[in-house]
Amino acid sequence: MKILDWYILKKYFVTFLFFLLALTAIAVIIDLSERTDDFAKIKLPVSTIITQYYFGFIPRIDALLFPLFIFLSVIFFTSAMAGRSEIIAILGNGISFPRFLKPYFIGGIILSVFLWWCNQSILPRANAKWASFSAQYIDQTYGGYRNQSFINNYYFRLDSFSYAGIRYYDTVSRTGNSFFVQTFRNNQLVYNLRSETITWDTLTNKWRLNGVLERYINGIHEELKQHPAMQMEYNFKPRDLQRDEYMKDKLSTKDLNDYIRLEKLRGSETVNTLMLEKSTRDAGPPSVLILTLIGAIVASKKIRGGSGFHLAIGIVISVLYILVGRFSSVFAMKGNFNPVLAAWVPNIFFGLLAYYLYRKAPK
Repeated sequence: MKILDWYILKKYFVTFLFFLLALTAIAVIIDLSERTDDFAKIKLPVSTIITQYYFGFIPRIDALLFPLFIFLSVIFFTSAMAGRSEIIAILGNGISFPRFLKPYFIGGIILSVFLWWCNQSILPRANAKWASFSAQYIDQTYGGYRNQSFINNYYFRLDSFSYAGIRYYDTVSRTGNSFFVQTFRNNQLVYNLRSETITWDTLTNKWRLNGVLERYINGIHEELKQHPAMQMEYNFKPRDLQRDEYMKDKLSTKDLNDYIRLEKLRGSETVNTLMLEKSTRDAGPPSVLILTLIGAIVASKKIRGGSGFHLAIGIVISVLYILVGRFSSVFAMKGNFNPVLAAWVPNIFFGLLAYYLYRKAPK
């Protein structure tokens, strides 16, 4: 690490911190202007709104826009250096262009690792705080349609051969009725269970079934068993029966992986959405390095428009980055596009752009 590296890294981190604080403040002001009526209706203290909502909202929005904050900050301070002819002096003293990009590469890796760590540990907890507040207070102002406290006629797969269904389930009391399980072998029904009620037992962490009738079927032979009550351990829990659109955001990466495996086993329609969430957490950090290099290459050339022109280019590239990400996400969730590839499409596209700009940049 030379003096030049420390000089650029200092500008890199200080400018990024400035953009992070400034743009976060703008995002909070915009959100507050949209939520003012909702906050007035719930009549909670300001301290509660700050600690329960914005302490979750701020990490969420920062993680979402983290690569763009870095991109704009790199363009800003690099363009300023180019405007003062500092980059011309650096390259004129025998420093190669790849060597000039070294501190950008180091800074991009450091912040990429930081974002990856935040995505795996901090972000799920922040999302849980934000989502709990939104579900309890904000969504209720619109009829509470996002997270209902009950479900009707819910069917799902337990494993490769077994299917289950429940006619009515209350997510608050964790109690339902008309529960059934069916198991098939070679396309033939071999087991059928029906229960009048099903309740989650918090002491044993098992399901308690009441009024149970079991049927064991072997060809033309059938065996019936009746039970007043049974304790059963199934591979689903109360949270799996709750329609919570924030579920994927609140789960840690480990829990999200387990949930994805379970949903795949059940043949759930939400697998693509869950896979997209997981892949997005992994694809976000590399975008920090890619956008850092693009920003440094674009802004290192001294032009007549100066910083203003460089920032305009940066805004255009940022918009394109968001649009590419959104289009690929929509195709993954609504179509048959691979969710893993959808999360990485922006990185692939802009990685190729970074390579092209680097090859064309004056050395």
